[in-house]
Amino acid sequence: MEGEINNFIKVWLSVFTSLCYCYGIAKIVPKGTPRLLTIVPVVCLFLALPLNLHTMHLGGTSAFFIAWLANFKLLMFAFGKGPLSHPSISLLQFVAIASLPIKIIQNPPLKTSKKGHKSTLNYAIKFILLVLLVRAYDYSEYLHPKITFLLQCLHVYFALEIILAMIAALARTLLGSELEPQFDEPYLSTSLQDFWGRRWNMMVSRILRPTVYQLTLGLSTGLLGRKWAPLLAVFSTFMASGLMHELIFYYLGRARPTWDITCFFLLHGLCLMVEIAVKKVVTDRYQLPRIISGTLTLAFVMSTGFWLFFPELFRCNAFERGSEEYAAMGSFVKNIGRALMFKSVNGTSVWSI
Repeated sequence: MEGEINNFIKVWLSVFTSLCYCYGIAKIVPKGTPRLLTIVPVVCLFLALPLNLHTMHLGGTSAFFIAWLANFKLLMFAFGKGPLSHPSISLLQFVAIASLPIKIIQNPPLKTSKKGHKSTLNYAIKFILLVLLVRAYDYSEYLHPKITFLLQCLHVYFALEIILAMIAALARTLLGSELEPQFDEPYLSTSLQDFWGRRWNMMVSRILRPTVYQLTLGLSTGLLGRKWAPLLAVFSTFMASGLMHELIFYYLGRARPTWDITCFFLLHGLCLMVEIAVKKVVTDRYQLPRIISGTLTLAFVMSTGFWLFFPELFRCNAFERGSEEYAAMGSFVKNIGRALMFKSVNGTSVWSI
């Protein structure tokens, strides 16, 4: 764990240095192809940096932040678009927004909407549940496989939301700015459009919409018309998401991709296309009750996840490695604590706190 933490520090020092370079580039290189050419080496570096990390938590989250989100933001920045191109952005804001899954609310209203924002108690409860879930794996041989699968679904959701919330809290403190929410209780989704577009990992939706969805929409509107072009844009967005997830899973397992993850997102993209098409034909007068639509949505997401998504997590031993990392981190923190509590030089106690 100590070696991984050292590599983690080196990786993020490289990220910080590279983003300072990009911030300076904006002052002297005009947007468009010239700026893109100066940023391409950074994009390539960000694709390589996660290979220096091997843990699920430090390596997986760094790969997600750097290789995916940061690179997409930098590509928009090259053409003068996206949050990094705000005219009054400071260096600290530039680095934070580029490297972290956050988005600052520009000119927030006096009374900020609470939609998607949760209380400290909400996160505390989810943290306790996450700890209990990890402990429950010790008794997995006594649990029905479907119960274990449900626990693993909750594990992925709780862990991802808590990690992103901790990072957002740190960024909010450093920047002194209000941030947009990252999750909005996805288990309350009433449709695939609601789940993927408004509730699940909204930072990904916010980065894919201007980079993939709008680009495809603009190119396909002349061919398909304004009514149906969004369907191709939706499918292209899910294809891009699938390919980027394949990349993240490669960083996690360093194994040849099976493309099941891509199939998972393509399937959801196709089903969402059908859902949108049906909504265009069938008016709001024929909406299903929330209890039925919500149950069907969650059942579809979980069943397709068990079929195509979770096997990739099992293939890289994600849950076993994650539990080992929790234990290793606990031991590392304990050792640091012991070192702070008692330090001796030549057998003589020097200080303690």
